Amino acid sequence: MKIYDYDGKKNICGNRVHEARCKLKLTQSDLAAKLQVAGITIERDSISRIEIGTRFVADYELRELAKILKVDIKWLLED
Repeated sequence: MKIYDYDGKKNICGNRVHEARCKLKLTQSDLAAKLQVAGITIERDSISRIEIGTRFVADYELRELAKILKVDIKWLLED
C-alpha cells in the first residue's frame, strides 16, 4: 500500500491528538496502552510519530483515538 503525504505529513490529526492527550494528562505510553486494550496494536513511538505527522493513521485507529480522547472524529480532522 502506498502512503501519500499531504503538505509533507502523513496525517492531519496529529496536532489534535497531542492537544487532546495533554488535556486528559495522558502520556504517550498511556494512550498506546489504552489503544492496545481496545485491540489496536501500537507502541509509544507510534503515538509520537502520529503527533508529529510522520505516521499514517488508519480509519479504525482514528475512531478509537476519538473514543479514548473523548473527542469527535471531526474535531481530530480539523486544522
